[in-house]
Amino acid sequence: MTLYDIKIKVQNNLLLPLVKGNKKLADLYFFLFSSEFSREHLKVLQGKYIIIKALKDQKAHVFHLRRQIHRIEKGLIMKNRRPSFAKDYISDTLRYYELLSKDVGVNPEADRWFLHWAYSVLKAYFEAVTHDEFILPLYNRFSGFSHPYQLEVEEPTSAPYKHKDIVNSGITYESFLQLAKQRRSVRYFLDKEVSIDLIKKAILAAAYAPSACNRQPFYYHVYTDQAKKDKVGALPPGIKPFFKNIPVMMVLVGRLSAYISERDRHTMYLDGGLASMGFVLALETLGLSSLTINWPDIEFYEDKMEALIPLAADERPLMLIGVGYADPEGGIPYSQKKSPDLLLKINEINE
Repeated sequence: MTLYDIKIKVQNNLLLPLVKGNKKLADLYFFLFSSEFSREHLKVLQGKYIIIKALKDQKAHVFHLRRQIHRIEKGLIMKNRRPSFAKDYISDTLRYYELLSKDVGVNPEADRWFLHWAYSVLKAYFEAVTHDEFILPLYNRFSGFSHPYQLEVEEPTSAPYKHKDIVNSGITYESFLQLAKQRRSVRYFLDKEVSIDLIKKAILAAAYAPSACNRQPFYYHVYTDQAKKDKVGALPPGIKPFFKNIPVMMVLVGRLSAYISERDRHTMYLDGGLASMGFVLALETLGLSSLTINWPDIEFYEDKMEALIPLAADERPLMLIGVGYADPEGGIPYSQKKSPDLLLKINEINE
């Protein structure tokens, strides 16, 4: 038995039963005996530092502005809303809109889509609220600001709208269920090039996934070059027999600088997962297939990934996705799914 085996045996058989029911002992356990969460702690603090420093220095921070604009959106759709609202953060929001607008051409996050949305929401806000002595100077500042990309010509608007204005897709439940069944984890692909335009189309659909405060705290690295994609594909332990067969390898990366509070540290996993589900379903409609690849939180692999692909101090790989045209003769695991009865607990509550 190795020293590592002895360590694991002591941790699991002696320490775990003692610490499992006490938060302070659990903290002490991970401080003294396990470094499994050390990288998460470090990345969370690095992300928090980035956003706090940006706000302190009054520099444009896209995730902060995204959250503020979304807060205003929610205020605008409130029934029986107050004549004026958001007074505690509208000045801050306008200032950061101005800062980011001035970063056009410098900050890659200062793109037309985002700024058009921010402009539309702010315009709707100033049209909706009472121009009292607090709001009027802000309105005048907004009206006199030189908006990038001539956003004052607002067609179409990106402001809140009524549910009745949504264009119905016409997709039936039966059609959607068939699409969900069609999407399978494919491990054998044809040796056929995948157009990056198709990847972009699927990403466009993925971007419409729900995201907390519309932050969208993630992006995808895309690798199509054989040598580069094989280096990335060789890292996850679960696809060793298959990775060279995958035409496109993608790495979903989360950004912890989207959050000022530790309580939100897992949101990037949820948001990234929601978007990725939309992405892989969209691929199916384009004739492509995918393989979603688990990325384990193991320091050895994290170090290798960080050395291989460009990652900022606050960024973490969340998962990998392989994309390509499925080999018609390739095998597919059946992977029986749970029944709805096992996935639902109706109206259960502790009295």
